[in-house]
Amino acid sequence: MGHIVKTPSGTFRANWRDPAGRQKAKTFRTRKEAAAYLAATETTVSQGTYVDPTAGKTRFGTYAERWLASRSVEATTLAAWTSRLKARLLPQWGAWSVARIDHLAVQEWVTLMGRELSPATVASCHSLLSSILVTAVRGRLIAFNPCEGVRLPSQRKRAGGQLPLTFDQVTELLLPSTPEWHRPVVAAAAGAGLRWGECLGLRWTDIDLPDDDGQDATLTVRRVVIEVNGHSADKPYPKTAQSRRTVPVPPFLRAELVRHRERTNPDATDRVFTNQVGDPMLRSNFRRQVWRPSLVRAGLLGIITETGPHRFRAAWRDKEAAEWATEFTTHRDAVAHVAVKASGGLRFHDLRHGYATGLISSGVPVNVVQAVMGHEQASTTLNRYTHTPADFHRLVRGVFAAPADDSLTADDSDRSNEGDEGEEKVP
Repeated sequence: MGHIVKTPSGTFRANWRDPAGRQKAKTFRTRKEAAAYLAATETTVSQGTYVDPTAGKTRFGTYAERWLASRSVEATTLAAWTSRLKARLLPQWGAWSVARIDHLAVQEWVTLMGRELSPATVASCHSLLSSILVTAVRGRLIAFNPCEGVRLPSQRKRAGGQLPLTFDQVTELLLPSTPEWHRPVVAAAAGAGLRWGECLGLRWTDIDLPDDDGQDATLTVRRVVIEVNGHSADKPYPKTAQSRRTVPVPPFLRAELVRHRERTNPDATDRVFTNQVGDPMLRSNFRRQVWRPSLVRAGLLGIITETGPHRFRAAWRDKEAAEWATEFTTHRDAVAHVAVKASGGLRFHDLRHGYATGLISSGVPVNVVQAVMGHEQASTTLNRYTHTPADFHRLVRGVFAAPADDSLTADDSDRSNEGDEGEEKVP
């Protein structure tokens, strides 16, 4: 049992034993305050929810380092967490004691970040802080997680945002504007919905290109390449169990793969997509040297206009939507400048979004799209990867333009022989 004693200075000290049997004490101005605190403390001890008042004095920076060292996660996840800790969490919270971090302080931090960072980045920083403090709650350092209930910036997409490319835009605009060596990897993302790491993980043994008309061509995702701190490494399994899959190869992708195989003359176990010296490509280099210049040449990022002999006008918008323009003596210099200066533009991963959107818009069932995308949940396919196509008015009107004897309007007599007990034959 705890007890209260009056100190020589006239204050009152509450004494109790923690769950480990160690003597603890805290001083209060009045006996009433000491009695209330002692009663609440003894209740938490009996209920197993006791938190040592001194435990929360541990500095967040020290605790976060222990937390990170205790995690067993993929190398890419660990690298992302480490980067986020150093860049955002430790500068703000590193010197704070864990118990001092309160709900209002976290809300103020999130609001300030929201003024300069994207909603997704703010959410990821908040999530990491919350995960660390959840562990502190379980370790009885603090009584509750101050990240709970914090309002995050909305992640709604901006109106008028750029839609993923259609299959026609890929084949007619993007692929012709992409350097020949890198054209097949762009086609693989656009025509098979592969992630970047899945593209780089492909071996020629994973690709089946029959010598006939190519209708049965397929590729199989078995492994991926991950990139950590500028270094690539093979991972012998993909992101999830569902990510290991076989995907049909469309004609434009088959044609690019056939040309690429003839050009490189590889062994069966060789990587399909590499840089020109045979090493795995680094994503940052590909984005800077290949992807963004290709978007510019395709007219999908900025505008290059020939204004005269050896005169090319480059125009683009910065992140504040301000318009800029300047002239160059070569088309190549104009493209390189816009690729660096222009804000926004499609990401390589948006080709995967376009793949899902194109299949759904063409009537492919959601469960089939889910399978070829390698998603665990159909909701991911629908909510995150599909977008409203630009020609959605035409698609909707097409439903109502169907003939009167279409299956949507056929009367019951037309279906009398389609199945028993209300069953209908699927066309």
